[in-house]
Amino acid sequence: MTDRPVLVALYAPADRPQRFGSALDAGADAVVLDLEDAVTATRKDEARATLSAFAEQWSARDAEARPAVQVRVNAPGSRWHDADIAAVLELPDEFGIRLPKTQSAEQVRTVRAAAPGRGVHALLESALAVERAFEIAGSGVASIAAGEADLRSELGVPAGPIGEPGLAYSRARLVNAAAAAGLPAPLMAVWADVADLDGLERSCRTGKTLGYAGRTAIHPRQIPVIRSVFTPAPAEVDRARHILDRVASAAADGTGAFVLEDGTFVDVAMVRAAERIVAAAPRA
Repeated sequence: MTDRPVLVALYAPADRPQRFGSALDAGADAVVLDLEDAVTATRKDEARATLSAFAEQWSARDAEARPAVQVRVNAPGSRWHDADIAAVLELPDEFGIRLPKTQSAEQVRTVRAAAPGRGVHALLESALAVERAFEIAGSGVASIAAGEADLRSELGVPAGPIGEPGLAYSRARLVNAAAAAGLPAPLMAVWADVADLDGLERSCRTGKTLGYAGRTAIHPRQIPVIRSVFTPAPAEVDRARHILDRVASAAADGTGAFVLEDGTFVDVAMVRAAERIVAAAPRA
């Protein structure tokens, strides 16, 4: 496993161990084992007990080929939350915690104290959480993202493509908060209609223009669509590499700012953008 940026994260129900192999082989950059929405109340204990089986399959994979892993626990204050955190502590240190329904920085700090050293990925699923996005982003989380099903309901935004414009403010707010806090750009929330791949693509392109870095998926068939949108085009990668090569040459020569052959002035912001593009480029 590497520290490459995550373009696609695939949700997998933790109470379906027969699907673990498929989730690991699906081609996602990260797998999110779900103890929350995908698992009914009567199966929470069973789901928690299967986490070790997933960890064994993950550990058996070649380290360079393993996806990153997060466990979506049940929300703070729920009757399952503490047991979920305790179960995660028995898993490999690399496994992060996806914290749903995060409402405050204090909730994040509580989870970080209970699970020291683990990445906490906060899901903001309410209007209040969106308004507190920068506070939560600055609380020591590894990332923030929106949970849009609950958010749509609270805001009165219709489901599906017709409701996309109503999410623009919340989506942009999270991108800005993440950048201001020095976090990676967020991943978009899931697209619930697994059959509507055209709608998924259009939504991804909208999210990309807002600054999103990728998206979570709930079915493997969504992965190629998401990856195709958020993977930089070859021309973008070539230009980004050229910028970084010129930066390295300028540094070696003791030169400061410089201008590309097409007349573009290169500044720090352009260098950072080039670094992000190259990091997200497909592996050779």
